[in-house]
Amino acid sequence: MILDTLDNAARYESLNSRFAKTFAWLRTFDGTQAIGRHDIDGDHCFALVQTYETKPIEKAKFEAHRKYIDVQFIHSGRETILWAPLASMKEEMMAYSEEKEAALWKLTADFTPLHVSDGHFAILWPQDAHAPCIEWDKPEQVLKVVVKVAVE
Repeated sequence: MILDTLDNAARYESLNSRFAKTFAWLRTFDGTQAIGRHDIDGDHCFALVQTYETKPIEKAKFEAHRKYIDVQFIHSGRETILWAPLASMKEEMMAYSEEKEAALWKLTADFTPLHVSDGHFAILWPQDAHAPCIEWDKPEQVLKVVVKVAVE
């Protein structure tokens, strides 16, 4: 897991061959793009633009993916992403689904809260269980881009 600002993104471009394209696309994101999917490199790298109101921690569910790395970028608003090692997940709510490209677990007591706001991103690999969209200290409207980057 990595948490940083878009200003420092170039430091991470060597970690995956598609990260340079990912961060180049995020640098052009100005909030006027349509909600939904935007292809960067077909199914190998694509952005999901979304807006929502953050939810209380009681509604948190951990998720993890196998085929994609998440680069979660906050354009506007603030949220908390709960992070924990995948190996610490105990109570499965949904077994891994190829169709949804995710598995879900109940909230565990042992997690690290990541506070993410305008211009910040988190990189979450398949071994990083995460519960996004959680209130920081109050409900808030968020405009977020999740770039799905294929694991190499």
